[in-house]
Amino acid sequence: MVSSLVVIPARLASTRLPGKPLADIAGRPMVLRVWDAAMAANIGPVVVAAADQEIYDAVTAAGGTAILTDPNLPSGSDRVWQATQAFDPDGKYDVLLNLQGDLPTFEPQALRAVMDVMANPAYDVGTLVAPVTSDAEKNAPSVVKVACDFSEDTQTAPALYFSRQPIPWGNGPLWHHIGVYGWRRAALERFVALPPSGLEKRESLEQLRALEAGMRIGCTRLASAPFGVDTPEDLERARRAFGA
Repeated sequence: MVSSLVVIPARLASTRLPGKPLADIAGRPMVLRVWDAAMAANIGPVVVAAADQEIYDAVTAAGGTAILTDPNLPSGSDRVWQATQAFDPDGKYDVLLNLQGDLPTFEPQALRAVMDVMANPAYDVGTLVAPVTSDAEKNAPSVVKVACDFSEDTQTAPALYFSRQPIPWGNGPLWHHIGVYGWRRAALERFVALPPSGLEKRESLEQLRALEAGMRIGCTRLASAPFGVDTPEDLERARRAFGA
């Protein structure tokens, strides 16, 4: 049996929406909306990797588990690894799920779908994709695209490349990457010890570091992509989704 631990990295520093993990969404901080979804997935313990005391206090006051992490860590992946070491020093959990703290409408079944990828031992990392549905989505650099190919009867496929440009060329569906990851514990330990890679720096996409290091990333497809909260407009959209 594969045992999993869900870690939600969260920090208050944000250039476009400062303090967003604690932004109120229908009477509950956003990070707790994400925590609710992770708990409802019922696939393992849920820990918030908090870069700030205020986030730690909000989560623990609500009955959740939080770990204070170094605020100077360079990425959410580093925060997930540091929290994992503190919460599970004996290595009980062999799959670590990195769920972004800015996805308040994320569905529990989508997290379970990542675990479907991790059931295949050929993959070091699992992640999610959804169809690109408009030209605006196709051409937006903020929407990361994945070169992967699903046959009609499969839900998973290997990721061959990630880019902010529309890939691959030619007729056929394009896939929007959803930045939620399942990591083999050994793969994440190796990943955070590696320096940023050339393509990672060029595209500003850390998952390319894993591919350049020879790790295999598997994708599973969802019908539609959940939206992240990066701007005040996104936050209002999330509030409307919860009836606020």
